[in-house]
Parts: sequence; C-alpha cells; structure tokens
Amino acid sequence: NNELASQIFSTNGTSLGNFYIENRVPIKFSDLPPHLVNALLATEDERFYMHNGIDFEALGRVMIKTIVLRQESSGGASTLTQQLAKQLFTKNPSTNKLERIVQKLKEWIIAVRLERNFTKDEIIALYLNKFSFINGAYGIKAASEIYFGKSQEELTVPEAATLVGMLQNPSLYNPLRRPE
Repeated sequence: NNELASQIFSTNGTSLGNFYIENRVPIKFSDLPPHLVNALLATEDERFYMHNGIDFEALGRVMIKTIVLRQESSGGASTLTQQLAKQLFTKNPSTNKLERIVQKLKEWIIAVRLERNFTKDEIIALYLNKFSFINGAYGIKAASEIYFGKSQEELTVPEAATLVGMLQNPSLYNPLRRPE
C-alpha cells in the first residue's frame, strides 16, 4: 500500500492539489533546514553520526541505571535509526516484556540493515517523512503546512523546535491544542 499523496499538476506545472488517504509528500534531506536537523539530532540521537544503528554507550548507560541502580526512568537508548525501524516495521508495540525484548532485537537488526543500505542523511529524511504528527499531518512537509502554513524549508527555529518536540509526544506538544 502506498502511503504517499498523489499530486495533481496542470499542464503548465502548477500544483492543483493532492489526493490522499494519508497527507504524506516525501521530501529529500536537502529540503530540510539545518536548524531542523540540528534540533532533531540534539533531542533524539546526539551521537547519530557516530554509530551504526545501535548506540552501545547509551545502551550501557540505560542498563546500568535500570539494572544496577534500579531507576525507573533512565532515559532512552533507541537511536534515530531504531525509531525509524520501529515506525516502518512494528505496528503495535507489545506490553508483554518478553515480546517487547524480541521486538527490540528485531529493531536492532533492522536498524543495522538500514544503516548499511542508506546514508545517514537519507535515514533522517525517511524518519521525518514517516512520522505521524497527528491532525492529518503525515511527514514533516505536511506538518509544516498544517501547523504553520509554510513549507519545511521556511520553518523558523521555534517552529522547527515545536515539530521536533512533537516527536516525543504529538498529542501533548500539539500546537493547535496547546499553542503556548
């Protein structure tokens, strides 16, 4: 099933509109403003360009804090690539601990394969194109248009930060419901 919107153009090349089930128009990495990419990496995976899909340093930190120190909230260890793997291939995350461990192992394998087959820039673009920003905004292009009435290339730093914040919890950081 194709999740992309079909764009309709006039004979002179003017866009007349889109037909879609999900309002998703993919963009390339080169169409992303640097401050959007920087915000994404700062909040989701600061060592993104230094690992092969699995951040063993973050994984070790979480294991020590969770197992040794028994802290409930020890931060995440999922890389941006693992999050993309989860978006692409995991429909319903399990609440069963054993099943969740198996899902996590699958995400690691898929993340390593993604890293072998795509450049880091392509992974960033895939991630931002795949994410559902709610309210009919599938992908960064639709989110920019729905929430701010402009293309992703025109986003200001605060607008980019808002959309990156939505990656944590789209409903909580929804600028239509909570403009503050």
